[in-house]
Amino acid sequence: MNANAPAYRRPLGFLHDRRLRDDIASLDAQADCQRIVHLLSCYEFPFDTTRSLEVALFHTYGSASVARLLDRTGQFQRHGQKRYDDTNVLIALFMEGGWEGGDGADALARMNSIHARFRIPNDDFLFVLWTFIDFPIRWMDEFGWRSFTEHEQQAWFHYWVGIGRRMGLTDIPATRQAFDAFVESYEQREMVPNEASARVARATVAVMQGWLPRPLRGLVLPVATCLVRPRLRVAAGFAEPPRWLRASVRAALKLRARVKRVVSVERYPTLLAHKFLRSYPRGRPEIGQIGPGPGA
Repeated sequence: MNANAPAYRRPLGFLHDRRLRDDIASLDAQADCQRIVHLLSCYEFPFDTTRSLEVALFHTYGSASVARLLDRTGQFQRHGQKRYDDTNVLIALFMEGGWEGGDGADALARMNSIHARFRIPNDDFLFVLWTFIDFPIRWMDEFGWRSFTEHEQQAWFHYWVGIGRRMGLTDIPATRQAFDAFVESYEQREMVPNEASARVARATVAVMQGWLPRPLRGLVLPVATCLVRPRLRVAAGFAEPPRWLRASVRAALKLRARVKRVVSVERYPTLLAHKFLRSYPRGRPEIGQIGPGPGA
């Protein structure tokens, strides 16, 4: 990352710094994709990036193949919050710092080390990678205070393809259109009703319920089903939410987006160091300590 990058500031403390979009537009979508992703996720869309990646990961549990492995390890059922925090930490570190050195490179290496314990099909890796590309782009279209530009979408795609290559993935589709076609075929095969998906998805809902006071926990599942895609609902056995609830949840997010076009109080930049991790109340652990124990 560029140590000489400008220090962005919010005019009046709550407006958007227009230099950000100008600087992003001046960068090369492929060669500078790490810098562009840093600016998008840490400055322009920190809240939306986090939410969209949460929904993306939730979607992956609808794959029968992915869910069988996660269900077999029992990590979600026994250590759901830690599993969530560990994933959040590792992804945030290499999105914030890129893959060329420092914490970003160490986080990517740690993730690869964790994955190496298991026999994971390449198609499953590609499917998960695709969700990290597709879900944030579509989320910004629907709920972001602005959409990604075409230039930003290209950079986002190239960044995650770069991550995939450094994970050792093979046969990564060369374009978004080709990737979409691959995933359509994959989902027709794997996103089917199955018990593993139901168990992992409900364990994830239980984690989210733990973030709220007890009287509000019953709202988590119906609200979550308003944001997930139909294939996950079917695979996990979730009921379709009432139309009025789905409309209300989506309207609230769209209202937030309209307000945020003018007023925003998110920190510049919003980094992992600023976030509270429930599993690590004393602060972020060393990267080598992140993940399941040796016997998992």
